[in-house]
Amino acid sequence: MDAARLVERLREGDRRALARAVTLVENGAPELRGIMAALAPHTGRARVVGFTGAPGVGKSTTTNAVVRLVRARGLSVAVLAVDPSSPFTGGALLGDRVRMQEHATDPGVYIRSMANRGHLGGLSWAAPHALRVLDAAGFDVILVETVGVGQAEVEIAGLADTTVVLCAPGMGDSVQAAKAGVLEVADVFAVNKADRDGARVTLRELRQMVAMVDRTDEEWKPPIVMTVAAEGEGTEELWEKVERHRAHLESTGELTSRRRARAREEVQGIALDLLRSRMVGVGEDGGLDALAREVAEGERDPYSAADLLLKELGADPRE
Repeated sequence: MDAARLVERLREGDRRALARAVTLVENGAPELRGIMAALAPHTGRARVVGFTGAPGVGKSTTTNAVVRLVRARGLSVAVLAVDPSSPFTGGALLGDRVRMQEHATDPGVYIRSMANRGHLGGLSWAAPHALRVLDAAGFDVILVETVGVGQAEVEIAGLADTTVVLCAPGMGDSVQAAKAGVLEVADVFAVNKADRDGARVTLRELRQMVAMVDRTDEEWKPPIVMTVAAEGEGTEELWEKVERHRAHLESTGELTSRRRARAREEVQGIALDLLRSRMVGVGEDGGLDALAREVAEGERDPYSAADLLLKELGADPRE
């Protein structure tokens, strides 16, 4: 099936075509260029909400509860859950699908687990492309859930319109959130498992730290919501805060700025990947390996080695 036909079918609601397109994205297939070109006019409509936080805070449970809320409002929703990779097959462990079985037969819900393939930022390198596919497929809301990898969680902010950071009592000192840079990227906080001891302490610590953080968007102060996602408590308020943030982004023009920044990072990432792939092929008669040997043995400095490599790739390092 050619790219145009595949995109036409997924736009018509064909789930097999949608699954096929995401698989091609994951595998970095040669057809990807054609698919992205055909998708481009149909993107930019979906709301993208990211959920991140340390492992064990209840991201999957919260996502499941939010899917239920979004569907009750008559909106279609796609979930992109980036799972840890299996050490044996390289595939996703599918833990999120286990928790979201109640939505398995709902035609208005699509859940896709993607393996992070060892990517340390909590997101698969293919995630930006997968978002484009889901957006073009016509979903009203796309929820992105990260693996939860501690101090690299901030990468979610580059993909989402609104970033929800989940914390939980008993999961360690909240200062870790500040160390990870999460405070700067969070648009909404949720203290999940709020029925546990220490929830109020976690709430107080977050309030103190949020008050001290300098944010790019000075007009928005991240609200903090107490939730017990397993019981559905507080999730209505959480989604209301997400919708309020969306309205704020639209009224201030920040939504356009964020999406342009996202596109910039995506283009830059593709360019760097192409450059890396060309560098690997450089110098089959020595090339990159020979330069690396010279640098390692002190025969050449890394800057002059990089200049030579760029010249071999057809770029002038002085420009």
